[in-house]
Amino acid sequence: MTEIFLVGATGSLGSRIAAGLLREKARVRALVRPQSSGSEQVRALVGQGLDIVEGTLADPTEQLAQAMAGAEVVVSAVQGDADVIVQGQANLLRAAEKAGVPRLIPSDFAIDLFRLDDGDNVFLDHRRAAHEAFAGTHVAVTSVLNGAFVEVMTAPFLEIVDWEAGTFGYWGDGEQPCDFTTIADTAAYTVAVALDPGSAGRPIRVAGDVLSMKEFHAALERGTGRRLRLHRHGSVDDLAAEIERRRATASHPAQYVALQYTWGMVSGKGKLDPLDNDRYPAVRPVSVTEFARRIAF
Repeated sequence: MTEIFLVGATGSLGSRIAAGLLREKARVRALVRPQSSGSEQVRALVGQGLDIVEGTLADPTEQLAQAMAGAEVVVSAVQGDADVIVQGQANLLRAAEKAGVPRLIPSDFAIDLFRLDDGDNVFLDHRRAAHEAFAGTHVAVTSVLNGAFVEVMTAPFLEIVDWEAGTFGYWGDGEQPCDFTTIADTAAYTVAVALDPGSAGRPIRVAGDVLSMKEFHAALERGTGRRLRLHRHGSVDDLAAEIERRRATASHPAQYVALQYTWGMVSGKGKLDPLDNDRYPAVRPVSVTEFARRIAF
């Protein structure tokens, strides 16, 4: 029975990873903050067989190493700023080294952050900085890259779909292929990767659907049966200029980082290639059209 040490089990993605691993009969131990250990979500996972250890990524390395002793894989599904993504995950890696855990899946779930440059996306800069902190380790690090979460791409703060106004806005020519994967399917792929020793030490790139923005628009209309008036905001260069305009006056990266994710997709710079979907045929991801059929209005 494969033993997994999971961080981020209370999140939307992490909880699905935990549940998926437990369905595959893996033994799962999760690091959970003390204030979250009694939550309904954690109790439900414990009922399915999850073991929990109270703590945080800021705990002493020796303490984390003791918590993960015996694990074969560490899976991180945390979110946060540099203190979590860089310092926290570096501490997690050092603990894995001390505990003799051979494999780590860091919280990279995104477009191809290894093709981006510093400044292209402030949050993905943190993830690349974490990999710099991983340099020289004997732990095999495997990133799971899934493109964009479909749920996020249809949320209002991405400024693409406005369900109330019935509009769909895009940047660029609308023809650049982009990668889309639901949170559930990303979790399923992560479970498969965690249980696949052959994935060790290299990025795994997967996508539930590959569509241009115009095709993404058509898939949402087809799935929901709703008309979304198509609107072009401007070129990729116009998008870059808008990002810089917002960055100049921003008090927090959240005020412009969504557009940075969009830029990474519609510019093609963050495109996943080649895809490793065929490595995991048991995972059958839903298309954007099928996802849209399930949206409740």
